[in-house]
Amino acid sequence: MKKYILILAALAGSVSLFAQTTDGEITSRNSWLKIGANAGAPIGNLSDFSSFVLGADLKGQIMTTNHIGAGITTGYNHFFGKEGVSDFGTIPLGAFVRYYPSAKGFFIGSDLGYSFITGVSDAKGGFYIRPEVGYHNYDWNIFGFYNGILRSDNNGGNLQHVGIGATYNIRFK
Repeated sequence: MKKYILILAALAGSVSLFAQTTDGEITSRNSWLKIGANAGAPIGNLSDFSSFVLGADLKGQIMTTNHIGAGITTGYNHFFGKEGVSDFGTIPLGAFVRYYPSAKGFFIGSDLGYSFITGVSDAKGGFYIRPEVGYHNYDWNIFGFYNGILRSDNNGGNLQHVGIGATYNIRFK
């Protein structure tokens, strides 16, 4: 857990490394909603119970500098159960940070927060991390990711999957 707290602190601290700031006003040039979809494959112990994951993403982003975006995120991931295992879902609620070296091209970032489990009685969620690497332009983000929900073994263990996704930027007018 200390490792994840240190990662979060490093990501938060990295924002100050890029001193070019925006004017603070929310405009269509520096803030937008991101809506998208993703698909993935369970890994680790989760692959014994689920065969495929489909998800939806909703994010609100503001560019804190010319190269750093930050915001809030939520969505839904549906895990399709293998034979004899019921489907279930997760609802993440978190914050994110993205680093965009240029206006078009490569980006890297991560989501951090808490993910709630749905469709399983007495299941508890856990802290989640979702690092992403991808390509972006003015309208689209296309990326690969790892999603890990960290839970104790007493609570069913970690839930992990890898996947690809895309989000569309809806500009504020």
